[in-house]
Amino acid sequence: MSEIKEQDRKKDEEGQVAIKRLSKPIKGRILLAQIFTIFSALLSFVPYLALVWLGDIFLSAQTTGEQIDAVQVHKVVNLLVMAFLSKLFFHALSLIITHFADMKLRFIIRQRIVERLSHVPLAWFSQTDSGKIRNAVQDDTKTVHTVVAHAPVDMLNGVLAPLVLLVFMFVINWRLALISIVTIPLYFLLQGISMKDMGPKTAEMNRHLGEVSSTMIELVAGIKVVKAFSKTGKAHQNYASAAEAFSKSYWDWCAPLIGLCSIAGELISAPLLLFVNFTGGALVMGAGLASLPQVLACTLIAIVLPVAISSVANITWSYQMAGAAAIRLCDIMDTPVIPETKSPQKPDGLVLQVKDVTYSYGDTQALKGVNLTLNPNTITALIGPSGSGKSTLATLIARFDDPQNGSISLGGVDLRDISSQTLYDKIAFVLQDPMLINASIQRNISLARRNASIEEIRKAAKIAQIDDLIMSLPKGYDSVLGTDCSLSGGESQRVSIARAVLADAPILIMDEATAFADPDSELEIQKALNALIKDRTVLVIAHRLNAILGADQIAVMEQGKIIALGTHHELLDNVHYQALLRQGGFNHLNEKGEIRYE
Repeated sequence: MSEIKEQDRKKDEEGQVAIKRLSKPIKGRILLAQIFTIFSALLSFVPYLALVWLGDIFLSAQTTGEQIDAVQVHKVVNLLVMAFLSKLFFHALSLIITHFADMKLRFIIRQRIVERLSHVPLAWFSQTDSGKIRNAVQDDTKTVHTVVAHAPVDMLNGVLAPLVLLVFMFVINWRLALISIVTIPLYFLLQGISMKDMGPKTAEMNRHLGEVSSTMIELVAGIKVVKAFSKTGKAHQNYASAAEAFSKSYWDWCAPLIGLCSIAGELISAPLLLFVNFTGGALVMGAGLASLPQVLACTLIAIVLPVAISSVANITWSYQMAGAAAIRLCDIMDTPVIPETKSPQKPDGLVLQVKDVTYSYGDTQALKGVNLTLNPNTITALIGPSGSGKSTLATLIARFDDPQNGSISLGGVDLRDISSQTLYDKIAFVLQDPMLINASIQRNISLARRNASIEEIRKAAKIAQIDDLIMSLPKGYDSVLGTDCSLSGGESQRVSIARAVLADAPILIMDEATAFADPDSELEIQKALNALIKDRTVLVIAHRLNAILGADQIAVMEQGKIIALGTHHELLDNVHYQALLRQGGFNHLNEKGEIRYE
């Protein structure tokens, strides 16, 4: 438990460091806003001084029976109005500056995140929850808003303005000043006790909230499967446990503080402050040591002071909450990127060669010394049980990430020495998930070539067996997916194939494009794929073995290694290949070596 508390304490410290780091680009603007805040705080006492002067003028006229000096009153009123408006002006100007700084910072953060994510390994996206990215770009930048747009002004004003007013009270009447603040030391004592270990406790609360959020997403995402198999109670258990842990942690922290915070709040409540100041002020006046205007001014200040003090406490809490968000933002902006070569080389030919490649996900080794050669205009199939490393190898060949050991080369040049533009002019993908964006069908297809004409796009769509369907839509190729129309899984896959056709890359990587297609679409997809793979080098991750019998070479993978390589006929005697055939339901071969169902 003490180890967890130490981690929470470090998390709090890291959060404050992260906030300072994020705020660096707007440091100058924040400083300017704080200068104006100082002007505003220094003017805090002037309206009260003007009230005291006005009171003295009126009391003096009443006591002596003389006529009130209108000119003097006019001057004092002008001073009061000008001081009050100036204070408001400087305070408003400070907030305007910090809010514009906040907008600039949000833009900078989001720009940096997008810039960073455009250079991270593509494999990172499959390993990272998309909700984490969305929260960082949208929600976390909003969470940091308070400590950028308000905290620099409110914190400084909350500390400096009370000090200025306190000095002013001691100048006009030190006895009344002591009476005005008599309850505040006790308030600070109770607040100090209640806010002890606030940083680590807030970090602990954020940790528990993160667990509640992740288990809730897990529950909602799998609710259909859970209900289908009548496992609702078990599925709720993780979420309920996380929620209970959060509730217990929060209650253990807050329950003992309820009484303290209630008493502390009462010590600076307006009724108590009015009673203490009017009672004490009356006694001091009775002794002839204070005037009525002084009592009124000090009483008004005594009521204002707690508001400024509580704003500092609120900002402190905001800093704790924003710290966790700032850490998440910094983590994303520090995501390792795939290095881009400064001296790009051109590949000589289209031979893809994998040599002694090793790759790990943390402590899990996905590939172990893999060697494979893909010759031009050949089809290579990767097969093997789930977790054997097929997808990892395919993503490395597409340079979604770099191998930790070994090399992958195209035309004799290591992929790390080829520019991204050149590499992806040579390689196209058709994956299980079509990955379509919320835009027009025309734009979805033209992502492969932004300058493609509508004629070229339609030609690619015809090859992908999807042109007729698109043209039947009311807006045709201008139909926005998710708004004007919805496509089935098979239809979406054919749009993805049209994109690959338009890219016209000589090397194609396919992760079983028909795996999740409905029966009606599977035939159309297969026709599209047959047209797509013609005269190309193809690497296909096969889940349906009858689709790869004619491959030029079949690589059988197991536990991160290629344990067998050859054509279908060459592998018929291999025990691992036979096992995969049996798992696929193919138990017998005819006299030509073709698989038939039993």
